[in-house]
Amino acid sequence: MRMKKCKSCGIYTLKDLCPSCGGQTISPHPPRFSPQDPYGKYRRMLKKQAGVP
Repeated sequence: MRMKKCKSCGIYTLKDLCPSCGGQTISPHPPRFSPQDPYGKYRRMLKKQAGVP
C-alpha cells in the first residue's frame, strides 16, 4: 500500500476516501522517470504554455 493525500484538505491516509472530509485521495508521489517517456514532450509544452517555471 502507498500513502495517499486528500485533494481538498491535504490529510495523508491509506484509504481511497478521506476519513475527515470524505474527499477523493490521490498519490502524492511523482510519476517515475523514464528516458523513453513518450509524453514528456507534451508535458513540457503544456508547462511552458501555462508559464510554470
